[in-house]
Amino acid sequence: MNLIDRHIFGEWLKTFALALGVTLGMLLLEDLYDDLPDLLGFGAGPKEIARYYLLLTPSFLPAVLPLALMVSILMSLGGLHRGNEIIALRSCGLSLLRITRTLWLTGLGLTGLLLYLNAELVPWSVEQSRLIRENLEFSSQLSERTEEKVGLLNNLAFHNRRERRMWFMNSFSEYTYQGFGISVSSFDERDRETSRLMAGEGYFDDIEGHWVFLNGREITFGEDGSDSIRSLPFDKKSLPDFKEEPNLMKALEKRPKDLSFLELRQVLEKLSVGDDPRVRAYEVRYNGILANPFSALIVVGLAVPFAVSGVRVNPMIGVSKSFGLFFAYYLGSTLCTIFGERGILTPLVAAWLPIGAMLLLALWLHRKAI
Repeated sequence: MNLIDRHIFGEWLKTFALALGVTLGMLLLEDLYDDLPDLLGFGAGPKEIARYYLLLTPSFLPAVLPLALMVSILMSLGGLHRGNEIIALRSCGLSLLRITRTLWLTGLGLTGLLLYLNAELVPWSVEQSRLIRENLEFSSQLSERTEEKVGLLNNLAFHNRRERRMWFMNSFSEYTYQGFGISVSSFDERDRETSRLMAGEGYFDDIEGHWVFLNGREITFGEDGSDSIRSLPFDKKSLPDFKEEPNLMKALEKRPKDLSFLELRQVLEKLSVGDDPRVRAYEVRYNGILANPFSALIVVGLAVPFAVSGVRVNPMIGVSKSFGLFFAYYLGSTLCTIFGERGILTPLVAAWLPIGAMLLLALWLHRKAI
């Protein structure tokens, strides 16, 4: 790295550190406004709150890093442009790519960092911070309720199309992992109900890997699926074929954006769109997380041309154009996500189309600025 590279990189790094601190601080303040009253209501002390936000902070980085990168490039290169330093370097025969190569390398490095964050650190951050919040909430509820009524999810439904079973629970305790008011209907190839199991409660045996039902009745239907031909009560019934995991059922009750990358992958490993149409939204989100790191290269491609070719009298013109295109990218990503969830676009196309389009535009702007 020669003197020019060190100068460009040093000017950018100072601005990037400031922009990263400000944007990360704003997101933390917003989360404090939303979640701090709940944490205090659960009886959390200063240590629990500090640990919660310490674990939660890494999950903000994928959103913060591209924004901080764009602001820092616009500010640092804009300052060099206003001071005629960029013009002086170009008059010495240096190309725009040569002048800004450290920023392109930085964008490539941040892309790799974001891939690591999305694959490893952010899932851990999301799951650990959620675990702290849930434990605090469960501890708060234990002082007022019995264990079975802590962390209840009401009206939990799951359609296992692969095994032709339809599940419904009046409630499910995330604390004890017990279901209450359970009804499981089994169907044949022609979607006719062949049997129905109803139980007062049930639990998933982690050791054996299947469900156990208590205080219930099993009803068997005729071949036409209309009249019941047998109804047998039971006190306890283990069904080795009933292997539907509660974590999978819970995941499908959450929004895709509330699940970590690893949880999304677990859902997609066990289910397909053919098994459950809701899986399409999770597949779109999964591919979006894989595509998101390349937004760092988009930022460099959009910010550099506007920063070095803007009007020196009013540099905000270049800044506003750059932010406008970056906003268009996020708007396009949102629309593609909606189209992907509705089946208009495949999940892969929905995730990568905005990235590809903006990368081509960034290359065209860079070529034009040369």
